[in-house]
Amino acid sequence: MPFNPFDDAAVAGGYESWYETEGAGADQAERRLLARWLERLGPPGTAIEIGCGTGHFTRWLASLGWRATGADVAAPMLAEAARRGGPAYVRADATSLPFADAAFDVALLVTSLEFMPDPARALRETARVARRGLALGVLNAWSVMGWQRKRSGLPVWQVAHFYSPFDLSRLARESCARPIAVVEWATTLLPGRLEQRISRLPFGGFIGLRIAFHDA
Repeated sequence: MPFNPFDDAAVAGGYESWYETEGAGADQAERRLLARWLERLGPPGTAIEIGCGTGHFTRWLASLGWRATGADVAAPMLAEAARRGGPAYVRADATSLPFADAAFDVALLVTSLEFMPDPARALRETARVARRGLALGVLNAWSVMGWQRKRSGLPVWQVAHFYSPFDLSRLARESCARPIAVVEWATTLLPGRLEQRISRLPFGGFIGLRIAFHDA
């Protein structure tokens, strides 16, 4: 089995602390970008976050009115998600989801695709269970933030594979075995005063990508 840095109770127990401290501003910017893509995918309905970890974004989805489910393969992360309450959580591998085709209106992958050993297969499965489309949030290989995290030496970042917006768009088009109507991306977390902006510059630390399906 590939090394999963999140299959660790200590990592799970401290995961949310970043959002509550130095990551609070980044969290706000990431949610703003993802909210834009969700609005363009239609009104709140059913949603699944795959690779949900401690349920940080799954709970946020529920707060927006989505009937949200979280799925993750790491038992310690799901235990922390359950401890924090909120939506339903399911233990599941992203490459073999226990859901019917188009079981949810939308599906999300937020800072999880980077850690999946077979991202193409995970995207194909994610597309299979989503009726309207997908919203992805991925760390940017072309950003200062991505470079800093790779240089940090921390094991969690050494196993991560970051993407540029163009690599991510290409992977999405090649992996989703569905007729795609729209693939669009933007970034946020640019340096300095642009941190909170949503931009078409390809250098923001966080990429948000929307995929809408023709047959929705």
